[in-house]
Amino acid sequence: MILQIIVTGVFAVYMVKYSGVALTMLIPFSGGKYLDLGWGAFPVLYLAVIGTVNGTNFTDGLDGLASSVTIMVATFFSVVAIGTNAGIAPITCAVVGALLGFLLFNVYPASVFMGDTGSLALGGFVASTALMLRIPLFIVIVGLVYLIEVLSVILQVGYFKITHGKRIFKMAPIHHHFELSGWPETKVVSIFAIVTAVLCVVGLLAV
Repeated sequence: MILQIIVTGVFAVYMVKYSGVALTMLIPFSGGKYLDLGWGAFPVLYLAVIGTVNGTNFTDGLDGLASSVTIMVATFFSVVAIGTNAGIAPITCAVVGALLGFLLFNVYPASVFMGDTGSLALGGFVASTALMLRIPLFIVIVGLVYLIEVLSVILQVGYFKITHGKRIFKMAPIHHHFELSGWPETKVVSIFAIVTAVLCVVGLLAV
């Protein structure tokens, strides 16, 4: 966590001093209006990066889950980057291509795994790309799966401590709850990916 805070701080300095990208944020479904929080944008930056990084890490619990969900999100970023001439389209498109190639070997039954290094890096990519495109508020839409995964863990741990052993879900993160409820691993991954794809379409409508 300390390292995540340090890396986020370095990225914040880069954003302010060297990137030339304003810390204003496009408001979804606002018709092009931007939210300017001034220095208040820094807590949002930290929340976006650290929250998304950990959310992506929690999502990486089933074969092909984190990679398939992030393919959808990266495709969304690619469309936005191309449409806005943001200059980072080659990076976002490269991530889509890399994840597609990786998914060939990561889909169930997986022979290659990304591990914490890969999932944390993908979370950093999602958060930093959203900030570079000035759409961090859109993470709540297109990255809803990441958010739900994190919230399921927070709720499970909090409820377990408060009730001294009781649980809300059969297991957290929530994809394991569905798995223990009898869903095949491939079904969980497919539904999460489809939901993300639909949310990415919603995100495009919100731009």
